Amino acid sequence: VRRHQEIHVVMGNEACDLDSTVSALALAYFLAKTSPAPKAAAAFIPVLNIPRGDFALRTETTFLLREQGIPAASLIFRDEVDLGGLHRAGLLSLTLVDHHVLPSADAALEEAVVEVLDHRPLEGDRAAGCRVTAEPVGSCATLVTERIAQGPPGVLDRLTAALLHGTILLDCVNLSPAAGKVTPRDVACVSLLEERFPELPARDAIFEALQAAKFDVSGLTTEQMLRKDLKVLSSDELVLAVSAIYVDLETFLRRPGLLQDLDSFCQARGYAGLVAMMISFNEHNEPSRQLAVYSQHEPLRSAVCRALEEATTPSLHLQPLLSPWSCLGTYAQGNAVASRKKVLPILRTAL
Repeated sequence: VRRHQEIHVVMGNEACDLDSTVSALALAYFLAKTSPAPKAAAAFIPVLNIPRGDFALRTETTFLLREQGIPAASLIFRDEVDLGGLHRAGLLSLTLVDHHVLPSADAALEEAVVEVLDHRPLEGDRAAGCRVTAEPVGSCATLVTERIAQGPPGVLDRLTAALLHGTILLDCVNLSPAAGKVTPRDVACVSLLEERFPELPARDAIFEALQAAKFDVSGLTTEQMLRKDLKVLSSDELVLAVSAIYVDLETFLRRPGLLQDLDSFCQARGYAGLVAMMISFNEHNEPSRQLAVYSQHEPLRSAVCRALEEATTPSLHLQPLLSPWSCLGTYAQGNAVASRKKVLPILRTAL
């Protein structure tokens, strides 16, 4: 702002998953390489739309960037740049990747948006001067790959190709038609990247490594595990946390200081209780699920446990397990297809 330098920020969505991160990095790099000279004064900056402190929770992203030799120190996070201040100074241009609707807290930045690149259907119209690409493909990284491939030859390097290649494979479940995400354009982009860079790792190898990294929570504290994939439900009186946990219940219960950690987690955030939904996979990639219901308030814990035990849409087929503590109800969940999406309405009703 002091030097009055224009900044062109490329930013993904608030989930800041691998697709958002890589789309922002690759597109900002492409724009920096190909923008005509008069714009040379503008700095092109990819911004990861989370605080730096949350980056460790994005385990598949930290894995791929580490594999490709990109240090976290060279990344810029949302809490490190004052987008509002830049915009008020008239210095901000904003390109949105992997989303096109800014959250209400960022509504003021809407007029700085000059381009949108997203793979969801558009909600509402953009300003006249805004360039919009909204195409139903499996991964936003596919749209970025197409854009770079149509640009000047030589801009696409091996590093950018490796990031885009891994991201499309993870997003499109290794291009498996059964998963219902992949489109012919995703397949074409993966093939194009492999043709230009034959030394890219085999599809199965990189997909399995990224999938394993996504579910690897071994390096996280209990608090980080609970926050990694967290939804919050609230009624007038109560707030209930619902965390997806990527280990089995036995492993979770063996964590040192677990009870203290659960208590601190709820106290610090004002949660009256916590439902931890465990999911783990066997060697055939079949899921198994368990549940733990934690609360120091006995009436709340009982009410939540009863609602889950008695639920019929869907029935969870719960079998109570022996719990080490009275403030924690534990269950095996016989209905393995009842994901958190299906359990949230049951809990909402209970609240």
